[in-house]
Amino acid sequence: MAKDFPTRQENYSEWYNVLVKKAELAENSEVRGCMVIRPYGYSIWERMQRVLDDMFKETGHVNAYFPLFIPKSYLSKEADHVEGFAKECAVVTHHRLMANPNGKGLVVDPEAKLEEELIIRPTSETIIWSTYKNWIQSYRDLPILVNQWANVVRWELRTRMFLRTTEFLWQEGHTAHASKEEAVFETRQMLDVYAEFAEKTLGIPVIKGVKTPNERFAGAEDTYCIEAFMQDGKALQAGTSHFLGQNFAKAFDVKFANKENQLEYVWATSWGVSTRLIGALIMSHSDDDGLRLPPVLAPIQVVIVPIYRKEAEKEAVTEKCREVGKMLKAAGIRVKIDEDDKKQPGWKFAEWEMKGVPVRLGMGPRDLAANQVEVARRDLKTKENMSLDGDFIGKINDLLDNIQATLYQQIKDLRDARTYKADTLADFKALLEGENGGFIYAHWDGTTETELKIKELTGATIRCIPLDNPLEEGVCIYSGKPSTQRVLFAKAY
Repeated sequence: MAKDFPTRQENYSEWYNVLVKKAELAENSEVRGCMVIRPYGYSIWERMQRVLDDMFKETGHVNAYFPLFIPKSYLSKEADHVEGFAKECAVVTHHRLMANPNGKGLVVDPEAKLEEELIIRPTSETIIWSTYKNWIQSYRDLPILVNQWANVVRWELRTRMFLRTTEFLWQEGHTAHASKEEAVFETRQMLDVYAEFAEKTLGIPVIKGVKTPNERFAGAEDTYCIEAFMQDGKALQAGTSHFLGQNFAKAFDVKFANKENQLEYVWATSWGVSTRLIGALIMSHSDDDGLRLPPVLAPIQVVIVPIYRKEAEKEAVTEKCREVGKMLKAAGIRVKIDEDDKKQPGWKFAEWEMKGVPVRLGMGPRDLAANQVEVARRDLKTKENMSLDGDFIGKINDLLDNIQATLYQQIKDLRDARTYKADTLADFKALLEGENGGFIYAHWDGTTETELKIKELTGATIRCIPLDNPLEEGVCIYSGKPSTQRVLFAKAY
């Protein structure tokens, strides 16, 4: 590797930062804490959007769009919500600039102060529930199953591209229901959608669970989550789904007439994932040579590189590459033919390796004569010659399926190898401080006081109470008080 590209073992944090830039996913912007998502990075986000959007629509959801600006008074209506987001809000106070009377440039016009400040949305529950009040009168108007693709702003002090930025892209679902049971079902259903997406599209195994009261979303009664394991042993929250109860309906006085013509408050959910998933993708699968993208997600599944030394060889080789490309595209495979004459084949190989394209096909004059291509798979860095005769398309599809399964299994095996049980605080610390740490299942007494104390002493947090948790009698690793189950601890992003 280049000197400016440390290995994961040498400096995992710097490896991540440099890889994001070298793979042309994103770069820092001139606005502090914000990033520019480059075309290749955005193409990955677009793939995520397409897959998720189809999954949402299969479960009956539709897309809408709500304002970026939220009146400050709206955020104040739900007490827990405002407390949870107050320190992260960006506030608009004026609506006009003017020429600086003392010199060049512009200043805020003091006469243009807003009567009420506007918050740039950190999340949209308040503006959406103020809208739902106009949409809902009767049980016949329910359920409302709405999602929006949007940007949000949360003022962050420490930022890292994709993982934590002041502005980021996401989707947020907001649904309204006539009963608690229906809302809880929706919350769990969308958690399952996220888990399926993470495992089958991103190739990342996840643990489904519920957050502790201290970690749940501000304004929710329950927050469900999927937790993913990163190669450095830390956890990353890859998606959340919130059961909001009737909190926002009460805050905005959203009632409906039930079948008995009695007024009730509406039941609510919200759920979302963001461009943070690109960070999860990088840290789950990539290696010291760059990205490794799972084929289901990869914007380019196969790249074809023509190889020739003489101009006389160019036309025949390039034409055959185009022919192979057409065959693959006709089979629904996402293909790029790299015909850039300004770059040598070796440079192209390194570039597409850095960008994580699952399969690279190389063809030169000898391959043309033998009616074959050289096939390189990014995940295992192996090469083989593959004949273009017979079921070539079937073999490439099988290879893509195998790469998808291999990437999933590799990170799952790593997670499983670094998942532990601890019965004492000393054992807990030793495991956490061991080589690269990991996931630790330990008993907890159920109190926020103990949860915060363990975090203070170790830096680890309760990632979730796993949904498939078996009952197990034990004692809390900190307080020694009785516990009926282990919870999942880890250091986290």
